[in-house]
Order: sequence, then structure tokens, then C-alpha cells
Amino acid sequence: MGVINVLSKQVAELIAAGEVIERPSSVIKELVENAIDADSTEITVEIQHGGVAFMRVTDNGVGIERDDVKNAFLRHATSKISEQDDLDSIMTLGFRGEALASICAVSKVDILTKNKNDAEGTRYVIEGGEEKLFEPVGCPQGTTFVVRDLFYNVPARMKFLKKDVAESNNISSLMDRIALSHPEISFTFIRDGKQLMKTSGNGKLDTAILQVFGKQFATSLIPVSYEFGGVKMSGYVSKPVSANRASRNMQVFFVNGRYVRSKTAMAALEQAYSGCIMSGKFPACVMNIELDCSELDVNVHPAKLEIRFTNEKPIYECVYYGVKSAVANYDTRNVEIPKSDFVYEKPVTMFMQQPASGIQIGLPNVKEKEEYNVFIPEIDDFDKQKKEVNRFSEIRNVRKVNLAEHYNKNDKNDSDFKINSDEIIDFSAEIEQEKDKAVEVEEKRPEKPIKYIGEAFRTYIIIEYDDERIMFIDKHAAHERLIYERLKKQNPSTDNQMLIEPLTVTLEKNEYQTVLENKYMLFKAGFDIDDFGNGRILIRSVPLLLEKLEITEAFLEISDYLQKHKKIILSEKMEWIYQNTACRAAIKAGNVNKPEELIHLAIELEENPDVKYCPHGRPIYFFISKNEIEKNFKRV
Repeated sequence: MGVINVLSKQVAELIAAGEVIERPSSVIKELVENAIDADSTEITVEIQHGGVAFMRVTDNGVGIERDDVKNAFLRHATSKISEQDDLDSIMTLGFRGEALASICAVSKVDILTKNKNDAEGTRYVIEGGEEKLFEPVGCPQGTTFVVRDLFYNVPARMKFLKKDVAESNNISSLMDRIALSHPEISFTFIRDGKQLMKTSGNGKLDTAILQVFGKQFATSLIPVSYEFGGVKMSGYVSKPVSANRASRNMQVFFVNGRYVRSKTAMAALEQAYSGCIMSGKFPACVMNIELDCSELDVNVHPAKLEIRFTNEKPIYECVYYGVKSAVANYDTRNVEIPKSDFVYEKPVTMFMQQPASGIQIGLPNVKEKEEYNVFIPEIDDFDKQKKEVNRFSEIRNVRKVNLAEHYNKNDKNDSDFKINSDEIIDFSAEIEQEKDKAVEVEEKRPEKPIKYIGEAFRTYIIIEYDDERIMFIDKHAAHERLIYERLKKQNPSTDNQMLIEPLTVTLEKNEYQTVLENKYMLFKAGFDIDDFGNGRILIRSVPLLLEKLEITEAFLEISDYLQKHKKIILSEKMEWIYQNTACRAAIKAGNVNKPEELIHLAIELEENPDVKYCPHGRPIYFFISKNEIEKNFKRV
């Protein structure tokens, strides 16, 4: 063993700082929490270059008295606690007295502060733990912290930081949660000179959710409030029909106003949705849990993101029964199903042929009022369709040049895909020509007539394929594979559907950035999107045949996949998106379909003999011979 050395004050502080300050968002968290504890009603956060170069946090709180300014930067100096018993009744967000000492040890800090008891304010400059300036100044009541050059004196720590955009997104996500935890405070967040968020501070959580995450997310929630065993919970959770997130990123929990990660609360939330949410999907929430301070320990994690409950059971039961009651009381019968926003810009010829005269159709008895899930877009009024095309061609033409310039600019390595603005200009004329051709399309006859027998379990099409075989077709698998093949061959500038009104999708900040980075790839896959700011994406058009009610779920799954698989190659990402979109767009097992539709599907399958398996590898069809049937009936 080597000689034991007593570390210098500077080295010891650098090591201690590493436990508390991991990245720029750690600095913002500590400074904003101090501002909240200072009884502020307005807090402004501004960052540049991911916060590494510049961070500023301004509040209108009580400020720091001049005699206490220097003490505030000493390790274990705090105004929140004074003795051991205080640890059992912590109501503030900060209490350990480590934040400011840790921040100034690894950065250059400039503080302006004024307490109401002082005639003038104080400016204190400290760099790397060393005092540089201490002087009186004129400033309003409150405190402003400016932090520059984070980790300038710890180069080894710099290499663990992510790109500026990723660090900015972490701070943005943090500000979202803090703004929701204290709706009574007005928060402003400015990133590289652009204001991304501002809350009113009116004390209403629903208003804060609307201002932080937008209307689309806010309207997908229902209120929840419950009290059980000395524990009280309140907030908002997903409507059952909206609980379709691909990840837990939009689950936000607070305990006594502190943002935390709680496996107990998460498990209770998700169990409450059991039976009314698909497997692999997750509900969203913004929930505050309140309980006596003596029943929890907030001093178990350096960043105070995890807490320990004295008794987990009342927490679980309060959340579970509260959410369960809210979900059960939500009457889905009153939900208005939105009308389709699709405009068919081009006829879908995939299932448009009428049955050939050689096909024998055995039609079952069908009730006149029975509703069918029709997956064939019937275009029976071509004049009407042409008018719709003309009406929306102007909208698309506004975007034509930008599309051409943007996607060609980002397509340096893909010689197979180029957009010409002239092609987009002539788009509506091309559609009209295609519609004219569709009217004159000749009926296609299979070489051998196919006899439709019926459908089993609303899933399997039964065909008397020839004189010797019965064919069973999985309608979902067949439709999925045919759509998949169509998507792979599509031209993204023409083979997609423009929405009458763009859909807004709210994403977690890192997912949001990943989606924007893959904007070009998504366009090639049929999704034309725009940045709507602050975690929101506008979807302007989608692949053909993707149903309106499937768009949001499909896009959330895609964004989650792209975030989790950043390092895989482009072709694999495209393959997955095609598969996911095809699965979403295809008819489902259990759907009610007209016999004519199923016959068209069988014909299309007959015309594509190479299609034998769905994109996931499952067989699409199989045969049973006449001989096998006769053996079972002891005829042979």
C-alpha cells in the first residue's frame, strides 16, 4: 500500500463536486431548486451551447444577505437544517449545503443578489473555488447566478459530456418537470436566445401541463385525486384510449413537490390500467404524492432523484386505487371518434379490381345494417376526387421547393432518391392522369378460377384453390406483407396521404431531437413532419392506407425505436419502420370485412407468388389437400 496522503482542499472539492455535478442539467437543477426554496414567484433560466459555455438562473426570491454570501459557497453550509432532527421534517428541495460549493469548484460563477434587508446588492465572483471579486452593486431583490465554462479545470470530465443539443435537451426536460412540480411559479426557459417555455404561474396544474406539453397532450389526460392511509395523490393520467405510449418517458411523479423516480408509484400506475391497455404500452401521468415528511428519506441519492419510503404499501395502494377509480369512471362512450383527415391524392389500385367473371363467390347471409371495417378505399366519384386534388395541390406546391432543397441537400449519399421541384409542381396533373387510367383499368383474371368458401374466426380466408387443395390465408399477415412491399417501392413525394389538418405529437425531449435528426429518413418512409417547437412534432402526411386512429401510436413507436437504436445502420431503421407501418395499416384479425374485400386480397396474393411470409417471418397461407380431408372422413 502506498503512502496515505491528506488531499488538498481543492482536490477534495473537485472529487465531491463529481457526485453532485455530473452535467449542465445538474447545475440548473440545484440552482432552480434553491430559487424555489427562496420563495420566488418568477424564475428565468437561460443557457447557451448546451449549458457548458453559459448558464444563467434569475429569480425574484428573498435573496442572500451580504454577510452570508461567502458562507453560501462553503461546503455543508445551509440555511435549511441546523440539527439532526431537522432531517425528519425536510420540506425544502435543497438541504445538504453542497450545491454551490460543488458548482463553483468546477466552473466560473458570478452571482448578483440582494436581500430586502440590505440597501444595495452584492456581486461575488468565484472561479474554481477561488474568490476573484466581492463588491456592492445595485440590483433588484432576488438572485442571479451566471455559470460559465463548466468543467474548464477538469478536462477529463468534459469527454463524458454529450453533444450540445443532447445536453440542452436534458435541461429542457428538467425544466418541464420542475415547471409542472410548481405551477404556482412562473418559469421561463431560453435556449440559445430562443424562448422555448413560459408558464403563467397561476397555480393550476392543468394550465401548466398545457403550457409545457401543448394541447394535444393536455387533452389526452383526465384528472385524478385520491387519499388513502395518510397518503394523498392528485394530478392527471392518460385517458384509457390515449394510454398508448411506447415508453415510460411521459410518466412524471413528484413527492411533496420534488421530482423523483419511484418504482412503487410506476408499478401502481401501470397495474391500474391492467385490462384496458395493450401489452407493451404505457400510460402517461403528471402526479404529485403527498405524505408526512417523517415517512420518507430524501437523502439516499446524490442528485435526490430517488427516495426511500418507510412503508411502500400505502403509496402503492393510494396510487393504484386512485388511478383505477379515475379510469373506471371515464366513460369511453362519450368520446367522439375523430373523422378521417385523409384526402386520397392518388387512387389505390391494390384492391380495386372487381372479381373476375371466372370467380365463383359464395356470399353468406349479411344483415343490411351490419357495419364493416372496410380497408378498400373505394373511389366511385372521380370528379369529386379531382376537386379534392386541386384543392390540396396548392398546399403541397407551397412546400414543393422547400422539400426539394431540403431533402436533396441531406441526401448526399443516396443516388437512388432525388426530388425535382418540377416533378412536385406537376404532381396534381400526374394524379389526374392516374385517376383517368384507373377508370379504364381492365379486369384482371387469374389463370385459374378461385372459389371463395368463406372466413373462419374472422381471421382466416378459406379458398377452394383448385380441384385438389383448400387454401387458408391469414388475412392480417397477407395484407401486412402486401402493404410492406408497397411501402418499399413507394415514391415519398407522391405515394403518401396529406392530412387536412396536421397532427401534433408531443415527445420527450431526447426523442424529439432524435426524430428531427431523422426527418429525411422519415420522409422517405412516408412521414412528412415539421418541427413545432418544444418537444412537439407536426405530422403533415403519412403513408397510404395508414388509418387516422393509428397515426399517433405508430409515430410514437417509431420515435421510441429511433431513440433506443441510434447506432444501427439506416437500412435497418428503414426496414423496421416499413414493418411497423405495414402492421399498423393492415386489417386486423377479428375485423369484420366484406367477402368482396377478402376475395380481392386473395387475388392480390395470387398475383404476387413470391409473397409467402409476413414481414415478421410468419407464414401467410397453407394448403390442405383433398386427399387429407378424405382420409379424415375415411373415404380413402
